[in-house]
Amino acid sequence: MSDMDLNTRNANSSRNQNAGSPQDLKDQMTDAGSEIKQRAGDVLRASTETARDKFKEAADAAKEAAAGTADRLQDQAREQQQSGADFVGRFAGNIRDAARAFENDVPFAARSINSAAEYVDEAAEKIRNGSFRDLLDGATDFAKRQPAAFLGLSVLAGFAAVRFLKASGSQSSSSFNPSSSYSSGSHKGEAS
Repeated sequence: MSDMDLNTRNANSSRNQNAGSPQDLKDQMTDAGSEIKQRAGDVLRASTETARDKFKEAADAAKEAAAGTADRLQDQAREQQQSGADFVGRFAGNIRDAARAFENDVPFAARSINSAAEYVDEAAEKIRNGSFRDLLDGATDFAKRQPAAFLGLSVLAGFAAVRFLKASGSQSSSSFNPSSSYSSGSHKGEAS
């Protein structure tokens, strides 16, 4: 054997003998524990950063989707707002027509109906250009200034709403076939 092999063997042998000592074993275990702890910390930090990045990406995607949905909803709301304003404007025209019918016979009623028509026109403009809160404030002010006209307008609006609902209900029920809803073909009061 060469001198180098002997030196290596002696060094390994002395290490093995020292490795068996309790202090060396404790130091090795402490070093191994520290290394494992450090590696676990590194892995935890890396996974935390990855999770944070993924969460941020998901949050950004959700924000973009919500912004797109909000834009579509705002567009639809604007369209509905314009349609509502047009309907209310036509309703004001109908109220004016009613006021003209009363001008000769009952001028006092015609003036009240015209003031209601003006309020409805203002409401149409507020619907078209303003917010719901502006409309609500205007309605409250009008009700305080002219309670009789407000009451009359409320009744007219109620009749218009009922008429609208009946008209839309009859369109959907016209496609309904009542004979298909009875399986036996007999009704109350009919002979079988």
